[in-house]
Amino acid sequence: MLPDALLLSDGAEVTPDVLDGALQAKADALNARFAHHSASAVLDATLAQAVVGQTALVSSFGAESVALLHMVALINRATPVLFIDSQMLFAETLVYQQEIAERLRLENVRIIRAPSADLRQGDPNNDLHQSDPDQCCALRKTVPLNTALGGFDSWITGRKRFQSGTRAQIEFFEVETGTRRIKVNPLAHWRSEDLLEYIQENRLPRHPLVSRGYPSIGCQPCTTAVAPGEDPRSGRWRGQEKTECGIHFVNGKPVRSGP
Repeated sequence: MLPDALLLSDGAEVTPDVLDGALQAKADALNARFAHHSASAVLDATLAQAVVGQTALVSSFGAESVALLHMVALINRATPVLFIDSQMLFAETLVYQQEIAERLRLENVRIIRAPSADLRQGDPNNDLHQSDPDQCCALRKTVPLNTALGGFDSWITGRKRFQSGTRAQIEFFEVETGTRRIKVNPLAHWRSEDLLEYIQENRLPRHPLVSRGYPSIGCQPCTTAVAPGEDPRSGRWRGQEKTECGIHFVNGKPVRSGP
């Protein structure tokens, strides 16, 4: 992650706006360079060539995560993999996380949790999700992840354009405003059919809740099954305007790329 400001050799200060502009120019150049390339090429450039510096993969070990985890493992099993345990996940997710990490021989999985003191103060009765789900996500996911990402220049996500309207225009590389990190979305242009084909061809195990009608899996209290024909993420915070946990938010709004 870039500092708030830099000093040139002549003592002149490079302002935050200049730093942000330089990072955006870098992301734009990378998107142009990889416009017609595959997810594997984007990952190779990110992990093997380090075109965006020190990188971690953030994975929920959810319904579709295994494809990206497998691709990363083929390039570098030592890639840091950050798994946020909100301590409200399905038991099936916790078991699946361990099974996939062992199967893919991932060497650097880091379990990220909110400090116990923060949970005691912010959610003493474990019911914050009922009254303020945004604050619950911030406490249990966003803040711990931002802390864990502090030493990285970029991070890899599994977001895809087909997942929902807020993700419909994401690019391979995007600037995370406010942190000066670059988010890498190797599967941005994949379709649902592409994911299924990759998982089947590589004989990768699915999350056990997928077969029970959960195409998108988050915390147990805030995730429901999805009926045929519904948006894959309609089971997340059902009945609320909320569509993202906050990890992909800037100033309280879902991050989009493009117009």
